[in-house]
Amino acid sequence: MKKEESTMEKIVSLAKRRGFIYQGSEIYGGLAGTWDYGPLGVALKKNIENLWWRMFVESREDMYGVDSAILMNPKVWEASGHVSGFSDPLVECQKCKRRFRADHLEDKNKCPDCGGKLGGERQFNMMFKANIGAAEDGSSIVYMRPETAQGMFVNFKNIVDSFHPKLPFGIAQIGKSFRNEIAPRDFIFRVRELEIMEFEYFVEEKRWNELFEYWREKTHEWFAALGFEKSDIKEVELPDGERAHYSKRTMDFYFKYPHKFDEIGGIAYRTDFDLRRHTETSGVDLRYVDQTTNEKFIPHVLEPTFGLGRHVLAVLVKAYTEDELGGEKRVVLRFPPHLAPVKVAVFPLLKNKPELVLKAREVYTILKKEFGAVMFDDNGNIGKRYRRQDEIGTPFCVTVDFDTLTDDTITVRDRDTGKQERVPISELTSRVNSLIL
Repeated sequence: MKKEESTMEKIVSLAKRRGFIYQGSEIYGGLAGTWDYGPLGVALKKNIENLWWRMFVESREDMYGVDSAILMNPKVWEASGHVSGFSDPLVECQKCKRRFRADHLEDKNKCPDCGGKLGGERQFNMMFKANIGAAEDGSSIVYMRPETAQGMFVNFKNIVDSFHPKLPFGIAQIGKSFRNEIAPRDFIFRVRELEIMEFEYFVEEKRWNELFEYWREKTHEWFAALGFEKSDIKEVELPDGERAHYSKRTMDFYFKYPHKFDEIGGIAYRTDFDLRRHTETSGVDLRYVDQTTNEKFIPHVLEPTFGLGRHVLAVLVKAYTEDELGGEKRVVLRFPPHLAPVKVAVFPLLKNKPELVLKAREVYTILKKEFGAVMFDDNGNIGKRYRRQDEIGTPFCVTVDFDTLTDDTITVRDRDTGKQERVPISELTSRVNSLIL
């Protein structure tokens, strides 16, 4: 009897088949913990990024964007505590030699793969090392950044000097980080090369708790903007001993993934740890000068963080649906229209009728100029095209038929309901706009 695929297996299969996500270096057998985004995956990821940037940066007056270098002076990581403390507990099977994170195992004595005995626990630093320049000695060592946060902290003085912001204000960034994960797993959930959307929000110490609650509320608004329901998200308050070394309070947000509720983002109260450590290590005064009182002090920091890859996976999981439409079973990705990689697909009813193809191309050009994310599809019969577009989450399909040639109207079909309506071509862009928004 054939084993039924899990939801995660179905999503992984669909993601490859339809050009969302491929295994990294696949023709060479892949590389664990690395994934490549295909055309539709890139579009979905960019839509999430752009929505985040609009919501947390462009729509506000107190946020400043940066894009810092991945390679940084190694003293940055010494000051931040990563060189000495960025590690996970590692155990190795004495039989098969596979390595595991000790804190992810139910039985810390028995190998989950072969049943062999596990060795003693040791700490494993997760930073990737590299050498810079021609020499390959201790003086040439740099690290692939394990977090984007330090790029914002080392640019704190630059932002203050250039823009003279008043507290509270934030520095935001979307960028890649690298972590030598012991055991990458669960598709794109735990990887070695990841992208983070986050900002450091600088505040007076006395206001940290008030503003923590403010960003907690804004984070839930963000999840709602992605189409998530309250039941999809769970708050997890980290107790003493489980927080990062810099944090006085951390609240993680868990999403209901197929494997379990797991972390998608979080808010950390980093106190003044980072700016104080960089002041001490660099010798550069990173105190903020109050423009009213001239008081000098090191601001405290709140850090809302969102894993971009985990958001992509969460949006795919939330969208994935198996249902029936018109008596036929189908797979459909019910993306919110503003997140869909393709907003509209345009079909000629028949591909062997030049007049229909020509008119469909005209309609496609009109929509392409307006929306960008538009696909032309004339492969197979109309039913197969609908199913193909349903499977990649296209909200609306536009069909040019023989009536179009006489009355300049087209059929607009809704992905979720299958409902169709006739719309004049002259009103098409405004109609699609109203449906997408």
